[in-house]
Amino acid sequence: MIHGETTRHSPALDADHLLSRLRERGVAQLRDERAIWVILDGSDLRKPHARAMGGLQRVKRLAGGGMVPGYRTLNAIGIGLQGRGLLYHHLFSSTADDFVSESAETQVALGAVGTALAPLDADVTYLLDAGFDDIAVWDTIWAQGAHVVVRVRDRTRLVHPTATAPACHLQECAPGLRPLAHVETELVVRKAGQRREKLQPVSAVVAAVPFVLRYQHAARMAAPGEWRERALWLVEVRLEHVMSEPWWLLTDRPVETAEAAMEIFRMYRQRWAIEDAFKVGKQCLGWEDVQVLAFDAVRLLVALGWVAAGFLYELGVTLEWEEVRLLRRLGGGEEREHRPPGKIILTRGLRRLLDVFATEAILAAHIREYGALPPRLAAILGRPVTG
Repeated sequence: MIHGETTRHSPALDADHLLSRLRERGVAQLRDERAIWVILDGSDLRKPHARAMGGLQRVKRLAGGGMVPGYRTLNAIGIGLQGRGLLYHHLFSSTADDFVSESAETQVALGAVGTALAPLDADVTYLLDAGFDDIAVWDTIWAQGAHVVVRVRDRTRLVHPTATAPACHLQECAPGLRPLAHVETELVVRKAGQRREKLQPVSAVVAAVPFVLRYQHAARMAAPGEWRERALWLVEVRLEHVMSEPWWLLTDRPVETAEAAMEIFRMYRQRWAIEDAFKVGKQCLGWEDVQVLAFDAVRLLVALGWVAAGFLYELGVTLEWEEVRLLRRLGGGEEREHRPPGKIILTRGLRRLLDVFATEAILAAHIREYGALPPRLAAILGRPVTG
């Protein structure tokens, strides 16, 4: 296909095969790291006007209330001091035959990442948004010997201020927050008096308070399990002069010094720094331009989106990958030794490949309905007149 000799894609151009190779390259990129931060992200691919795409479910509208057709994804990127790599991606739908539940999808993702990183001698910390404020998620991560930094969603969870104190709601621990560090950074925020968000310098005060969590190891399963106890810290990041609520983060990493508080801030701040890599797979495929596409084709296109992201954001993908060269050729890029393809070229290649899949789906639908393609069109395409 890359050499223009056939319109049939290589057997290697398969979503599962591509994602397996990306994970292998991701692990190789992180092999010598002493500490690895895993950013696990659950996100939606929205297709608001679609009606006939395969496997559509309802997902939250990007702006405002309500639901639109689309898909769910789980993605994990590992970040070290020197390298980074994609450790997991899966596009799924609640309407697919093999779907069990979103919590089951999350457990599969955690298991895959844990297995991939197990051979490495590294200190692993998962950085999670509020969608993973779930003890069953943390329990799986702790079973891997890894750490957690997670955004708080449930402020009424029952915890213990100390091992001997009675239970209280997490928010009742807030008066005990002790300021530990003052940090300066750049974030996309809206400060007091500003009309919109923009990237700008911002100051933050980081405070922390310890508490104890007691939970049942098998609480997510039908039979109750043993009770466990874990020392945790509530970390508050209060952005000064910014029109937003403070960040509330939970972590099992001790936060008793200014250095530890600043480390937790840097960890969670890294979620924003990697967001562009997620956007390539989410926003560069021209979803709203297509109405008919099979579920397997959607999964392959998004996997190829991750190949493009892996090349652009140094996730272990190089020009030696046939898929990157194919996307460059489809995007109109020239083969020049010192001019690798950029975002525009690879995005254009992804969209042209999307057009190919969409065209094939429409032609197949026509054949199913009428038994064959129109003779003149079949001749132009070099295909038999009969179905």
